[in-house]
Amino acid sequence: MDTKLKHEKRFRRHKRVRAKIFGTAARPRLCVFRSAKYIYAQLVDDEKSMTLASASDLELTSRSRRKRKTKLSRETDAKQKRETDAKVLTGKVATAYQVGELVAEKALKKKIERVVFDRGGYRYHGRVKAVAEGAREGGLKF
Repeated sequence: MDTKLKHEKRFRRHKRVRAKIFGTAARPRLCVFRSAKYIYAQLVDDEKSMTLASASDLELTSRSRRKRKTKLSRETDAKQKRETDAKVLTGKVATAYQVGELVAEKALKKKIERVVFDRGGYRYHGRVKAVAEGAREGGLKF
Protein backbone atom coordinates (compact mmCIF):
# COMPACT_ATOMS: atom_id res chain seq x y z
CA MET A 1 0.00 0.00 0.00
CA ASP A 2 1.24 3.45 -0.84
CA THR A 3 2.50 5.23 2.30
CA LYS A 4 0.91 8.54 1.31
CA LEU A 5 -2.46 6.87 0.87
CA LYS A 6 -2.00 5.06 4.19
CA HIS A 7 -1.21 8.34 5.97
CA GLU A 8 -4.24 10.06 4.40
CA LYS A 9 -6.56 7.26 5.48
CA ARG A 10 -5.28 7.47 9.07
CA PHE A 11 -5.71 11.24 9.01
CA ARG A 12 -9.34 10.87 7.83
CA ARG A 13 -10.04 8.34 10.58
CA HIS A 14 -8.43 10.69 13.11
CA LYS A 15 -10.63 13.59 11.99
CA ARG A 16 -13.71 11.39 12.37
CA VAL A 17 -12.67 10.43 15.91
CA ARG A 18 -11.80 14.03 16.82
CA ALA A 19 -15.27 15.21 15.75
CA LYS A 20 -16.70 13.19 18.65
CA ILE A 21 -13.95 13.58 21.27
CA PHE A 22 -13.24 16.88 23.01
CA GLY A 23 -10.91 17.52 25.93
CA THR A 24 -11.57 20.07 28.66
CA ALA A 25 -9.48 21.29 31.60
CA ALA A 26 -11.40 18.98 33.94
CA ARG A 27 -11.23 16.01 31.55
CA PRO A 28 -8.44 16.43 28.99
CA ARG A 29 -7.93 14.33 25.88
CA LEU A 30 -5.21 11.67 26.11
CA CYS A 31 -3.97 11.46 22.53
CA VAL A 32 -1.51 8.90 21.22
CA PHE A 33 0.88 9.24 18.29
CA ARG A 34 2.68 6.16 17.08
CA SER A 35 5.64 6.38 14.74
CA ALA A 36 7.58 3.41 13.43
CA LYS A 37 10.24 3.87 16.09
CA TYR A 38 8.72 5.78 19.02
CA ILE A 39 5.41 6.39 20.77
CA TYR A 40 4.12 9.63 22.25
CA ALA A 41 1.18 10.45 24.53
CA GLN A 42 -0.07 13.84 25.64
CA LEU A 43 -2.93 15.35 27.61
CA VAL A 44 -4.61 18.19 25.70
CA ASP A 45 -7.11 20.79 26.85
CA ASP A 46 -8.98 21.60 23.62
CA GLU A 47 -10.79 24.61 25.10
CA LYS A 48 -7.50 26.49 25.59
CA SER A 49 -5.55 24.55 22.94
CA MET A 50 -2.88 23.66 25.49
CA THR A 51 -0.87 20.56 26.20
CA LEU A 52 -1.10 19.86 29.93
CA ALA A 53 1.32 16.93 30.13
CA SER A 54 3.22 14.73 27.71
CA ALA A 55 5.32 11.59 27.74
CA SER A 56 7.26 9.56 25.21
CA ASP A 57 9.59 6.61 25.18
CA LEU A 58 12.45 9.04 24.58
CA GLU A 59 12.07 10.08 28.23
CA LEU A 60 12.52 6.55 29.52
CA THR A 61 16.05 5.52 30.38
CA SER A 62 17.76 3.60 27.63
CA ARG A 63 18.42 0.76 30.04
CA SER A 64 14.77 0.08 30.88
CA ARG A 65 13.68 0.78 27.31
CA ARG A 66 13.28 -2.08 24.87
CA LYS A 67 14.45 -5.09 26.78
CA ARG A 68 14.28 -7.65 24.02
CA LYS A 69 13.89 -11.24 25.06
CA THR A 70 15.86 -14.03 23.48
CA LYS A 71 14.24 -16.99 21.76
CA LEU A 72 15.06 -19.26 24.70
CA SER A 73 13.52 -16.97 27.30
CA ARG A 74 10.43 -16.50 25.11
CA GLU A 75 9.88 -20.26 25.12
CA THR A 76 10.16 -20.38 28.91
CA ASP A 77 7.88 -17.35 29.19
CA ALA A 78 5.34 -19.09 26.99
CA LYS A 79 5.30 -22.05 29.40
CA GLN A 80 4.96 -19.72 32.39
CA LYS A 81 2.24 -17.76 30.63
CA ARG A 82 0.22 -20.90 30.02
CA GLU A 83 0.66 -21.86 33.67
CA THR A 84 -0.17 -18.48 35.20
CA ASP A 85 -2.08 -16.72 32.39
CA ALA A 86 0.00 -13.58 33.10
CA LYS A 87 0.76 -11.01 30.41
CA VAL A 88 4.32 -10.85 29.15
CA LEU A 89 5.05 -7.65 27.27
CA THR A 90 8.19 -7.34 25.18
CA GLY A 91 9.80 -4.79 22.89
CA LYS A 92 7.82 -1.79 21.71
CA VAL A 93 4.60 -2.90 23.40
CA ALA A 94 6.32 -2.99 26.80
CA THR A 95 7.77 0.46 26.12
CA ALA A 96 4.32 1.80 25.19
CA TYR A 97 2.93 0.42 28.47
CA GLN A 98 5.64 2.33 30.38
CA VAL A 99 4.77 5.51 28.45
CA GLY A 100 1.15 5.10 29.57
CA GLU A 101 2.24 4.76 33.18
CA LEU A 102 4.52 7.80 32.82
CA VAL A 103 1.79 10.05 31.39
CA ALA A 104 -0.57 8.89 34.17
CA GLU A 105 2.04 9.77 36.79
CA LYS A 106 2.46 13.26 35.31
CA ALA A 107 -1.32 13.72 35.12
CA LEU A 108 -1.82 12.75 38.75
CA LYS A 109 0.83 15.29 39.79
CA LYS A 110 -1.34 17.94 38.10
CA LYS A 111 -4.43 16.51 39.87
CA ILE A 112 -5.97 15.11 36.68
CA GLU A 113 -7.70 11.78 37.22
CA ARG A 114 -10.26 11.51 34.41
CA VAL A 115 -9.45 11.74 30.69
CA VAL A 116 -10.97 10.89 27.32
CA PHE A 117 -8.89 8.57 25.16
CA ASP A 118 -8.00 9.57 21.60
CA ARG A 119 -6.44 6.69 19.69
CA GLY A 120 -5.38 9.01 16.88
CA GLY A 121 -6.95 7.08 14.02
CA TYR A 122 -5.01 3.92 14.91
CA ARG A 123 -6.65 0.60 15.74
CA TYR A 124 -7.07 -0.09 19.43
CA HIS A 125 -4.54 -2.90 19.71
CA GLY A 126 -0.82 -3.39 20.12
CA ARG A 127 1.08 -0.30 21.24
CA VAL A 128 -1.97 1.98 21.37
CA LYS A 129 -3.79 -0.48 23.64
CA ALA A 130 -0.65 -0.83 25.79
CA VAL A 131 -0.53 2.95 26.35
CA ALA A 132 -4.18 2.88 27.45
CA GLU A 133 -3.62 -0.07 29.79
CA GLY A 134 -0.51 1.57 31.26
CA ALA A 135 -2.40 4.81 31.87
CA ARG A 136 -5.23 2.91 33.55
CA GLU A 137 -2.73 1.02 35.69
CA GLY A 138 -1.10 4.35 36.57
CA GLY A 139 -4.39 5.67 37.96
CA LEU A 140 -6.20 7.45 35.11
CA LYS A 141 -9.89 6.75 34.57
CA PHE A 142 -11.47 6.61 31.11
